[in-house]
Amino acid sequence: MAAVLASAAPAFAQEAAKEDDTIIVIAQQAQKQVTSNGDLGALGSQDAMSTPFNVTTYTAELVLNQQSETIGDVMKNDPSVRVSSGSGNQAELFVVRGFQLFGDAIAIDGLYGVAPRQLISPELYEGIQVLNGASAFLYGAPPGGSGVGGGINLTPKRARTELYRATASFGGRSIFGGNFDAGKRFGENEQFGIRVNGVYRKGENSIHGEDKQVGVLGAGIDFRSGPARIMLDVGYENQQVFKPRPIVRVAATLPSIPSPPSDPSYNYAQDWTYTKLRDFYGTFRIEVDVAPNVTLYTAIGARDGSEYGDYSTLTMLAVNGDGTQARLYVPRADNNEAGQLGMRAKFATGGVSHQFNAGASVAFQENRNAFMNGVFPATTRPAASCTNIPAASLTVNVFCSNLYNAPVVAAPLTGNTALATGGDLINLPRSQTFAYTSAFASDTLGFLDDRFLMTLGGRYQRIVARTYNKQNAQTSNYVRHAWTPAIGIVAKPSENISIYANRMEALVQGPVASTTTVGILNPGQVFDPYRSVQYEAGVKLAIHGLTGTLAAYTTSQPLQFNDPSPTNPTQFTFRVDGEQRNRGIELSLNGEPTDWLRFIGGITYTDAKITKSIAANLGKRAIGVPEWQVSFGAELVPPFLKAATLTGRVVYTDKQYVNLTNTQSIPAWTRFDLGMRYVFVVDGHPMTFRVSAENVTNKAYWGSASGGYLTIGAPRTFKSSITFEY
Repeated sequence: MAAVLASAAPAFAQEAAKEDDTIIVIAQQAQKQVTSNGDLGALGSQDAMSTPFNVTTYTAELVLNQQSETIGDVMKNDPSVRVSSGSGNQAELFVVRGFQLFGDAIAIDGLYGVAPRQLISPELYEGIQVLNGASAFLYGAPPGGSGVGGGINLTPKRARTELYRATASFGGRSIFGGNFDAGKRFGENEQFGIRVNGVYRKGENSIHGEDKQVGVLGAGIDFRSGPARIMLDVGYENQQVFKPRPIVRVAATLPSIPSPPSDPSYNYAQDWTYTKLRDFYGTFRIEVDVAPNVTLYTAIGARDGSEYGDYSTLTMLAVNGDGTQARLYVPRADNNEAGQLGMRAKFATGGVSHQFNAGASVAFQENRNAFMNGVFPATTRPAASCTNIPAASLTVNVFCSNLYNAPVVAAPLTGNTALATGGDLINLPRSQTFAYTSAFASDTLGFLDDRFLMTLGGRYQRIVARTYNKQNAQTSNYVRHAWTPAIGIVAKPSENISIYANRMEALVQGPVASTTTVGILNPGQVFDPYRSVQYEAGVKLAIHGLTGTLAAYTTSQPLQFNDPSPTNPTQFTFRVDGEQRNRGIELSLNGEPTDWLRFIGGITYTDAKITKSIAANLGKRAIGVPEWQVSFGAELVPPFLKAATLTGRVVYTDKQYVNLTNTQSIPAWTRFDLGMRYVFVVDGHPMTFRVSAENVTNKAYWGSASGGYLTIGAPRTFKSSITFEY
């Protein structure tokens, strides 16, 4: 199909060869896909060369051109970020600078708790911003107990010019669907704007038997008149996955990690497993310029989310792949609200410029959930296939399985005991509530015509966390306060060079031991919040359409890990103890040095060590943190076919350790992606055809060991789409 279009389309374009057509084609190829500017929470919108942070923003054009379906697809471009999976369910877990970032900690316009928690469709957003480094001052403490290494902030789309765009797509084995993007401004002065996006996809993806159904609808409405701007954004997402391939747990007693299945599309999930995610969310923002260079703003946001799923994670107990699988049914509901208000002012005193910011934020979250295990008949535990499994692991709640040849078993019976301890499955009991309040102030002072900038600021944060048992009785309550100061400096010896440094802090809610994970011995235990200090220095270079950043940093966080039971390898205790210190160097290169070449990505080195722990762990490498990571892509417009763009990307991830003692590890892996897009004109309207293949060699590899869980890398995945713009 690609070959036919590639050969036929040039002739077709030549037949319609008018000057306007050439302008349309060139404009489609030259859209920015990566920028380094963006909104930095407490500091507002900032120019890349004037910020003492390493920030990368991936645009809606990149999402469209790379046919990205989740935020994780977008993060494949970032050398500082890797994507793992949730604990047995269909979710994306991000690892930034070697530290985990949960979906709870992704913000929309700086508001936490509003974005969908597990999977997010990127088609609704103009920018997907990655901030490398601690962000407690900029955005406040993120929920969920993660985000020490960095954060992700989403910027909704706005109507700028009249746009009507429709895309039809095909991917995986049989996923058909498409999306649309429409925007227009109204009124005598175009003061009203509306931008509407929708997505629908359904079919079997590249993993055998794994079916997906995605429905998304979002709208952004804004009013701009005189000094005022009012913005309303709403979104609805319904994501369903049937027979999702789960993560793999590994017994601490295994001397080594077996290889993944040789067929990377093999699926060891059970037919009765599924995930259903539904989210309705929105934000409302008002900005008013009350005086020249003085702006007041306020924003509120809310999310109503529900999750239902039947999961069956494989616990591998022998090097031949033998292990057990269980059943865990978990219904969950979330109700979150967030708000912020503040002011931004620019002025000068005695030859020194000031960018003053002050404000406050609040966030409230409530999680309700229950769970139910299952009872499997003795026939699912035949002696012949359970010979390598410890007798203590063979309970009525599990069945014998194998990583390479998983049996198909019927959906389990329901155990009355599980019902009694897991809570009411209809009227879900409250599990956790969190309240975050904070106030911040900062001033960026500019000297020598702003060639030297110094940012001084701080945020006072208060965290209130409560947990409840399945009978709705409160089991814990803590209130903690913290002050997180920030300092950043920028020196600009020329307009193309920026040297920066910062001292920032990360403040995160203390983790809560899972109440739904099978085998955990301390469910619901709440740990204190913790604060981490980060030091970072770097240099930015912007020249000939390229932005390059070289950064070095050091930061740490308390060590979180699952401590296996000495008597039963399928049980463990969640602990927070010791310290993990990450030091690293990042090199990124994004932009277009010419009108026929584009670079996206870079390389990182991370030295992640255990610096405080028991003697056996001291000096060991941290779990799931590779030393070297490369994500580097290039786009080339061939001189003989200027309406076409050839794309390629290499992704390399170094060796990762699975346990604290560093006796288990997964090997390094390299993956290659290739693609092409072609723009042609039909009756004055641009059309773009895209085709791509990820993991073109169909390499089988363990993709991640984050948190001590193993995730298998995706098999070769084909995607194609065609877009028409009116």
